Amino acid sequence: MDRLTAMRVFTEVATSGSFSATAERLEMSRAMVTRYVGEMEQWLQARLLQRTTRSVTLTDAGEQALRRCQQMLALVEDIEEETTATSEGELRGQLRLTCSVSFAYAQLGAAIADFLALHPQLKIDLDASEGSLNLVERRIDLAIRISSGPDPMLIARPLARCDSVLVAAPAYLARHGVPTLPTDLERHRCLSYANFGKSVWELSQSGRTERVAVSGHFSANEATTLLRAALAVAGIALQPTYLANPHIASGELQALLPGWELPVMAINALYTSRRHQSPAVRALLDFLVDRFEGAPWSL
Repeated sequence: MDRLTAMRVFTEVATSGSFSATAERLEMSRAMVTRYVGEMEQWLQARLLQRTTRSVTLTDAGEQALRRCQQMLALVEDIEEETTATSEGELRGQLRLTCSVSFAYAQLGAAIADFLALHPQLKIDLDASEGSLNLVERRIDLAIRISSGPDPMLIARPLARCDSVLVAAPAYLARHGVPTLPTDLERHRCLSYANFGKSVWELSQSGRTERVAVSGHFSANEATTLLRAALAVAGIALQPTYLANPHIASGELQALLPGWELPVMAINALYTSRRHQSPAVRALLDFLVDRFEGAPWSL
């Protein structure tokens, strides 16, 4: 039995809670996943997982085994990362990243493609999601996060500022009018975020701040969905400029309330340790800093 692969399979089942999801993620059959878990239990002479038709949970022995497996896999990754540069200086190995759906779609996907063109022996696995992932448990090398302040438990390297803009389709504005003051937004259909700023939008001008209660019939947990709704004439959306600016430039969307500013956030690359950072992670970080310097998506 390949015990290293068995530990990887067991760890993935334990963290995902699913044999099927593990099989898909690791690109092997469900039967092979079951076999590896069974061989782990035979090797350790203990039942590691409780299986029902609806869930997979860890036993007490499984929780202990998971901690040890994660430590051993992390050690293996450290060894692999320390040798990712070949004798010719070529980077090898695999990096795991996570970032929001909208930034992955608008900016990071193309950036990764260009980076891999420079380092063809590298592999990158990107988890595009809105939830906060445990970087250690999921073995994430780099998290690209947009927030007003980075997680104090992680190391942050700034990539760019994240400006926002209010936008609507010309057809919507022709039907409902163009807002000229923040308070006008109260009379419009506003497309809001389900996870933050759902009912109040904050705008500033010349040191004066207006907090506007907005309402609408559609909210979502990520920007790309709200962008598509705005393009479909559903209302006014608050969008990051990295996502909206191409549609403003093309005339598909119109920027609203010029002269009024929305809160600025930061785009940071987050990681757990400088000391254990691999050459590949350092190279990618430097590449992204250069790539996004000055927010190149700005109009």
